[in-house]
Amino acid sequence: MQSSAPVAENSPQATAAPKTSGFRADIQGLRALAVGIVLLYHLWPDRFHGGFAGVDVFFVISGFLITSHLINKPPRSWGDIARFWARRIRRLLPASLLVLFVVGIGTFLAAPQSMWADTGRQIVSAALYVVNWDFAISSVDYLAADNAPSPVQHFWSLSVEEQFYFIWPMIIGLAFLIATKVGRSKRIVGFTILGVFLASFVFSVWYTAAEPAMAYFVTPTRMWELATGGLVAVFVIYVRPQRLPFSSLLGWIGLAGIVVGTFLIRADMPFPGYIALVPVVSTALVILADSRGRRSVLPLLSLRPVRFLGDISYSVYLWHWPLIVLVPYFSEKMGASESLGVLDNIAIILVSILAAWASTTWVENRFRKASLLDSSQRTFAFAALAMALVAALGLSQMVVANKIVEQNEDRLQSALDDPDSCLGAAILLPGAKDNPNCEGMDSLQMEPAAAKNDKSKAYADGCWASAPYRKKPECTYGDGSKHVALVGNSHAGHWLPTLERLADKNDWTITTFLASNCGISTLPQQLSTQGETKGCQDYSDWVVDRTTQGGFDAVITSERQSTPLQGMGWDETEKKAPEGHRDILQSWIDAKLDVVVVRDTPYPGGEDISVPDCVAKHEDELEECSGTPESWHWMDPLAASARTFDSKRMSIVYPQDWFCPDGRCEPVIGGVITYFDTAHITATYAKTLAPQFDASLRRTGLGTFD
Repeated sequence: MQSSAPVAENSPQATAAPKTSGFRADIQGLRALAVGIVLLYHLWPDRFHGGFAGVDVFFVISGFLITSHLINKPPRSWGDIARFWARRIRRLLPASLLVLFVVGIGTFLAAPQSMWADTGRQIVSAALYVVNWDFAISSVDYLAADNAPSPVQHFWSLSVEEQFYFIWPMIIGLAFLIATKVGRSKRIVGFTILGVFLASFVFSVWYTAAEPAMAYFVTPTRMWELATGGLVAVFVIYVRPQRLPFSSLLGWIGLAGIVVGTFLIRADMPFPGYIALVPVVSTALVILADSRGRRSVLPLLSLRPVRFLGDISYSVYLWHWPLIVLVPYFSEKMGASESLGVLDNIAIILVSILAAWASTTWVENRFRKASLLDSSQRTFAFAALAMALVAALGLSQMVVANKIVEQNEDRLQSALDDPDSCLGAAILLPGAKDNPNCEGMDSLQMEPAAAKNDKSKAYADGCWASAPYRKKPECTYGDGSKHVALVGNSHAGHWLPTLERLADKNDWTITTFLASNCGISTLPQQLSTQGETKGCQDYSDWVVDRTTQGGFDAVITSERQSTPLQGMGWDETEKKAPEGHRDILQSWIDAKLDVVVVRDTPYPGGEDISVPDCVAKHEDELEECSGTPESWHWMDPLAASARTFDSKRMSIVYPQDWFCPDGRCEPVIGGVITYFDTAHITATYAKTLAPQFDASLRRTGLGTFD
């Protein structure tokens, strides 16, 4: 891209555009509305269901303002683009990096150590403005759904905008460069933005239907929203000679659309896709209207409190979410309730506004006008240094957490290798209470940070069939003469460490058939998309064929019903789902396979407990993380179906007493944390359950599948 001399307005090479009207009070009002509904949604999600769409309002505003600036001052050289980036850095980075730094310190001081590694990684990616991709990847991880909310989760939208700011001046600059060669600058620029809009919108609709979790975060599904603002800028600058007819009415329609969407759009709807048209088009209408007069939206949007909130909206967005996430941890450390009440929420709103005013006044405005950053080179150097410092803080969190995990793993392995150890479930064995080695084993031996990563080998070895279930991996453990198929979803997979310990003793070769979030049933589940539902059904059919014709001696299977059946609610699912397992269980029996159904483990997630996080917060009050068999109960249609069989080849293992000794379900047994999230057994505790599992098999009459 090269610089060029000015040309006459009537020249075919003209690229200048009429100036827009400068400050827009209505846009500041829109910013206030956007951050307001986001804040209300985060504090009262059950009332303001669609408040998350306030982010989409911000996208349209950003697209309009940035495109207006670039059209009025087209980038004609790489120097122009560098200066544009430098202005964005001075405007946005100081406040955002300050918030990330405070979050890093706050996480160390108050959050449980089980959060440190994930938060540290997210701080690094947020500092580099790529955290939206981090969250996109995590969103399709079935296990990550149980993680505590990240205090930097809201940075995903800032990452999308920064990526837009990076590529948009190059796109607009290229459009103007072509325009200088062929003329017709208005059409070239307009069609360029329209092309981006159409490509992104089509992709967004398709990808939101295909991968709704990832689609929410990734940049290509959001570019059309920013490009919508760009199209509005093109219309305002190039097309509209005067105010639109009925401009006041258009403004009110747009404002009403934003407000109505806040209550009608729901988090369980696939988003963004075509549903995002509601906040996007509504915002575009308000900006297009640019209405004046007493009957317009302007008097409402330019009220002094609204204007004030709009002026500090960026910083309010930055500060509010870390407060929502971290305040309960600080509150709990001070002995108060960790749940937020109405007064707490109001306090968070006030503190967010106060912190935003302070950072806008003393950080945003100071750095934006700082003489020290009066050149692009100095600005880039400052950005690189500041981002490196914040990233170093995030990395330090990861290093500390990983060091804790490594040291704990070595200590636990030594205990596992000791035949006289009372680690984990060994403390439940007969005679354990009289064993002197068991003294003190009630104290915590496993660090919560270590528990979060204490998973079976099936994860590291890539043994999972994941949506849309086209790949069908099999993993093999042991080399015995008896071939055992381990079948089911993640609640079968968490028994793999137990079975590995028994493989040598019982002469087993274990082959896994594991699917994430997909039950092996003849009835379809309500998964994220119809394609995933069909893929899960195809996978179930394949597993039955493979296990009945693959030379196996036995099947060990377990599942949790993690989603309802297609077209049904949970109550109907509980009644109907056992039928979906009956034909499959019968197929295995007809193939002369011994079948062991492991009743699902007690489910602490029913009380919304992430066990490692809870233990980290309540190490001295573990009863806060415990429950009863009744409160930790969850339906198990697979076991319910198995109970209807009268066959010597069918047996059921009931593990409840291994998790709820003496009628109380414990988060820590024999010093070991029992679950690595809200539902899945830690690999260490699963290993210590081998004697109980082996004895239970022998009591069923199947023995070791002789």
